[in-house]
Amino acid sequence: MELISNTRALSRKKRVTILTLIFTCVIGLIAGIVFTSVEYMRNEANKIDDARASRAVTAAIRSFQARLGSTVSDNAVWDEAYRHIGSADAVDWAYENWGKTTEDYPLYDVAIVLTPTRSVLSAYSKGKEIDATSYFGSSLVELAGRASSSGKLPFTSFVRTADGIYLVAAGAIQPFNDSPSGEAFSTLIFAKLLTPEVLGQLDETFDIGGLKLVASPDRYRLSMPLLGVSERSVGYLEWSSRTPGNQIYDGVRRSLLSAGALFITFFLAIIATAIASIRGLQRDAIAARYKATHDSLTGLFNRAGLLDAIEGTKVSSDADLALALIDLDGFKEVNDAWGHAIGDELIRLVANRLKDSLSHTRTICRLGGDEFAFIGAAHDIDSNALALIHALQEPFRIGGRTIEVGASIGTASFTRDISDGYELLRRADMALYDAKESGRGRVVKYLAALDIQRHQRAELEDKLRQAIENGEVRPVFQPLVDAKTGSLRGVEALARWVPETGPITPEVFISVAEKAGLIDQLGRKILEASVEAASSWNDIGLSVNISPVQLRNPDFAAVVEAVLEKSEFDPNRLTLEITEGVLMSNPEQAKRAMARLKANGVKFALDDFGCGYASIGALREFGFDRMKIDRSLVVSLSDEKGAGVLNATLSLAKALDIPVTAEGVETQEQADALAERGCDQLQGYLVGKPMEAKQVEKVFLRTAA
Repeated sequence: MELISNTRALSRKKRVTILTLIFTCVIGLIAGIVFTSVEYMRNEANKIDDARASRAVTAAIRSFQARLGSTVSDNAVWDEAYRHIGSADAVDWAYENWGKTTEDYPLYDVAIVLTPTRSVLSAYSKGKEIDATSYFGSSLVELAGRASSSGKLPFTSFVRTADGIYLVAAGAIQPFNDSPSGEAFSTLIFAKLLTPEVLGQLDETFDIGGLKLVASPDRYRLSMPLLGVSERSVGYLEWSSRTPGNQIYDGVRRSLLSAGALFITFFLAIIATAIASIRGLQRDAIAARYKATHDSLTGLFNRAGLLDAIEGTKVSSDADLALALIDLDGFKEVNDAWGHAIGDELIRLVANRLKDSLSHTRTICRLGGDEFAFIGAAHDIDSNALALIHALQEPFRIGGRTIEVGASIGTASFTRDISDGYELLRRADMALYDAKESGRGRVVKYLAALDIQRHQRAELEDKLRQAIENGEVRPVFQPLVDAKTGSLRGVEALARWVPETGPITPEVFISVAEKAGLIDQLGRKILEASVEAASSWNDIGLSVNISPVQLRNPDFAAVVEAVLEKSEFDPNRLTLEITEGVLMSNPEQAKRAMARLKANGVKFALDDFGCGYASIGALREFGFDRMKIDRSLVVSLSDEKGAGVLNATLSLAKALDIPVTAEGVETQEQADALAERGCDQLQGYLVGKPMEAKQVEKVFLRTAA
């Protein structure tokens, strides 16, 4: 779960980063759209006003041309003018009507009359006679040609002169009514100089702003060309853009800047918040990673941290390393006796002692419970492990209590054939298992033979499981006889397994069954088969051995009751034999099961008394119905001290009023001595070896009959 939390913290960091980027991009896009829109509106406003100004200048020029053209048309298409220009007083008449008026007439500054042959008849400017040819040059002829071809309509154009640019209008002098066909007409030309005053009037009238005449336009200002007779530019009218968009923008600029500042502040706040969140998530990820790879009680690496360290070691160049697994011996007893608080404190003290003893090692871990591990140099891993065992043998003092524990250690070296950390752990765990099985307080190094043994044990488990299911594990019966008369009092059922490969001793397959979780199933099968075989043996008692593992099962009493009920077997004939291990492993559960079955008539015998640590108090507390003394006491009869121990044991049984069965009786001398000292039942090769049910019936029951 802690590794999952670490992964989730990293995932949240990634999500925050992505969301921040998305949000930042969206905000940036919105801001960009807003500022682009403002810029677009400003430019569009400027363009609209520039287009308006261009139209206004065009209208001003056309209006100016229209006025001058209309003036020329009024004076040229005039019957009186047509008559006088063709008469002898044409020069004087032209001066009086047109030349003289140029002095102060507002519509034109120059008046020129050309004859049909394009010669100058009259030419005045501002009331003074001028040389029109040198003044206007060849454009006069072109103007006359355009005017003659335009009928009664005037022709207007711009002409550049030494004084400046003139707007010129030319019209053919002709009668108002229909003109004679094919007749050549004189030409009337009016010209108005484009002075600053004239441009100022146009500027004011058409609301242009800063209109002026230039030879070439400024690229940063607005302009319009003035076309001459040949449709080429003779100059430019130029004016400044009013840029109303800029003016509006300048008006809201402070507001935009304030909005921009707020946006930048908000943007930076988002970035700062995101950075703070990411850093927080990084801290959370680091904390989660630490929590996922460290033990909360001791601060050492945990299993995940150890696996990471193993993976890191695999990719390093240093291959001279090994893993050691440590299991505390006697820790469960400390927990049971003093409670978990003392147990936790002991674990912390053990961790501190590990750190002190293994200060030069790379990694020290607590895998859980009372299991520890460390990684060290392969060449001295065994010596370090032995030193650690000695260090842990030193007593611990907790709250005025002196507590002693030991340790068993299994080691495994890093080799090329190790695929991952789990394989290395498995090998070290196999070595640790062997260390505990072979006596504890030892260091065992992993060897390939351990794998072979485990494989053989696994095969044996599979075979045993099949044998139990197929009923191949069967009971045999060893007689229990009266010590004085030699008559059969009962039989002890003993499990036997004889596969095709040869017989396997009960010490082997019973141990395998207990470790493989098959003992309940095996025990029930033996009990059922024994009860079935002994059902017809009248009042002969039946003793069946019970494993401590069976008695720890809360359903054990119910199982025995069900077997007895199914076979209609008298519970008073059944004796269950248990060893001293039951008294130490789970006394409360043993008491409950024994009390329930004793209430139904089932008896209990303490087996192998004299080879363990059973106390007199335990004998009285559990209320055993019989004591079976171990064969070691029987064998020691020939020794004075051994005989004394046996006498003391039998005296104890007599004092507690518990009948005694002696096991391992092989000679008549032993039988006589045991009977003399108070044993009421004998068991051993002297009275009968373990045998099949039919042999029991043949040797004992039928003989007795």
